[in-house]
Amino acid sequence: MDIGALTRIGGLVVSPLAFGMLIGLASACILLAFRPAKASQPVLQRLDDYVDETDMVEQEEMQRSFVARVLLPILRRLLRTLGRLAPQHMIETTRELLVRAGRPGGLTALDFFGLRLLTCLTMASAGFWVASKRMPLTNSFFAAVIMGAIGLLLPAMWLRQRVSQRQREIERALPNALDMLTIGVEAGLAFESALLRVAEQWDNALSREFRQVVLEMRVGTPRDVALERMAERADVADLGTFVVVLVQSTTLGVSIAQVLRNQSVVMRQKRQQRAEELARQAPVKLSVPLVLLIFPALLVVILGPAIPGIMRALGGALGGG
Repeated sequence: MDIGALTRIGGLVVSPLAFGMLIGLASACILLAFRPAKASQPVLQRLDDYVDETDMVEQEEMQRSFVARVLLPILRRLLRTLGRLAPQHMIETTRELLVRAGRPGGLTALDFFGLRLLTCLTMASAGFWVASKRMPLTNSFFAAVIMGAIGLLLPAMWLRQRVSQRQREIERALPNALDMLTIGVEAGLAFESALLRVAEQWDNALSREFRQVVLEMRVGTPRDVALERMAERADVADLGTFVVVLVQSTTLGVSIAQVLRNQSVVMRQKRQQRAEELARQAPVKLSVPLVLLIFPALLVVILGPAIPGIMRALGGALGGG
């Protein structure tokens, strides 16, 4: 009987204790759940760096001029709105030209068409305003149409001139770049490292294209695909030939150093041939200024003093007759 009483007494004493322990454990878990987590030191450091970087970006943004912060974004939005009025096939053609020109000013196809329309409207308005002060109304409208057409064509002419200028720059830089590529590969550098070394050596259209190829290769694009994209963007015959030969040699297992050496020799020969061709064209090109500018001046200098005497002689002969 004493043992049973002790069991019952033990049961009465132990059960509340266990219940209290469970309540305390549950309360501790609830407190830990709602307690804010303590960030580790690297996380806090990254957050501080992010806040500092954000503050620096805001300060740099506020240091820019009012035109760069406010007016240029508004103008860009206006250009894109106007550019949506252009036909789709013209947008595709313009996008290709912008890529070949190296995307001057970060312009997109919509921005460029908006720029053309804005230039057209501005020059047409200016032409009408100037002509209306000196001409009749009909002639003023005609002048506005002519100025608007000029304003519509000027950006297109500028873009095509940028494309031609960039292509000539790539042609001139290609032989020297191939020489450096050959030296780098023969010295033991990988092709990607040699491209990056050439890109760091100069700052021209070709070196920027090489940097783009290296970036594409680093993000996982196959080398042949990145090189073919570069040839499409540049649209230069010599560069396209070089890429085709390099891709084929890689497929056939030919040494890249040997291919680069041969292509370097070929490109130098082509550059020499182009120089000789331009030299042969020089007399033909000089004939126009010679006939229109230099010969008249020579005739005035040589025959000028004799003209009064010739006129008197002709006048006397006619009078005597």
